[in-house]
Amino acid sequence: MIPPPVLALEGVHHAYRGGVAALRGLDLVVSEGSRLAVLGANGAGKTTALLHLNGSLKPTAGTVCRHGRPVRYDRGGLRAWRTAVGLVLQDPDDQLFAGTVYEDVSFGPMNLGLEEGEVRRRIDEALAEMDIAALAARPIHMLSHGQRRRAALAGVLAMRPEVLVLDEPTAGLDAQGAAGLLASLDRLVEAGKSVVYSTHDVDMAYAWSDRVVVLEDGAAVAGGLAEDVLADAAVLGRAGLRVPIALEIGLHARALGLIAADAPLPRRPEEVAVLLGRIAAVASGEGRVPPAPAPATAVIG
Repeated sequence: MIPPPVLALEGVHHAYRGGVAALRGLDLVVSEGSRLAVLGANGAGKTTALLHLNGSLKPTAGTVCRHGRPVRYDRGGLRAWRTAVGLVLQDPDDQLFAGTVYEDVSFGPMNLGLEEGEVRRRIDEALAEMDIAALAARPIHMLSHGQRRRAALAGVLAMRPEVLVLDEPTAGLDAQGAAGLLASLDRLVEAGKSVVYSTHDVDMAYAWSDRVVVLEDGAAVAGGLAEDVLADAAVLGRAGLRVPIALEIGLHARALGLIAADAPLPRRPEEVAVLLGRIAAVASGEGRVPPAPAPATAVIG
């Protein structure tokens, strides 16, 4: 059963100055407590779509809904909307502007007019969640790229949004940094928050997302469960993408009869490694096949 929608774009069009069309009737739904990946080639409209989810851009036509109701673009409506839907840009330097990490994270809660004790609690919780409490007094310019990304996310978390909108969240991070960030996002989803993010990384989208949407020329050409959409090589090829490696291995194993037709496919690296061993055993003609791997999950980290 699909959880109820928190945000939805309904037939959204957007054109930039000069009449350049970026979105063409886009439909997109962010469900409660879900992980949604927005995929597509450069210029497909991913970032433009995300900027509509918190009111940074207004549709040329179409409707944006929050909890089933059209959003308001007046000052009060935008304030409430942007408190509930936090946006983290691809380049954290576009968001970080204060002298230290603590000062930057404090900016949002202080502007909500909260009591000092509540502001401090929110800051401390956000810094701890992003594992940067030890960096609270550090000047922004002395942070690494990964630390700046976490600081920008902490600033959004301090507002306690129900939805996090992330533009290419793992871009520029090494494998360890990306895994750590996704582990932090996992905890937020487990706490009931929704995460929608853009990415070119189909392997990450398959391993981590519940659902995906594929954009082409400003419109959704496919959407649904990650396992279903990312297995469609034709659709992915049109969008300049490929089938995830782990999914290809899983489908091959299913064709060999090593995974039941109704059983989940592996997603985590360790599950794929076990499955490769079983495939190798079959290919070598060994009489005995190792046990099947445990059921896969959509969590890494």
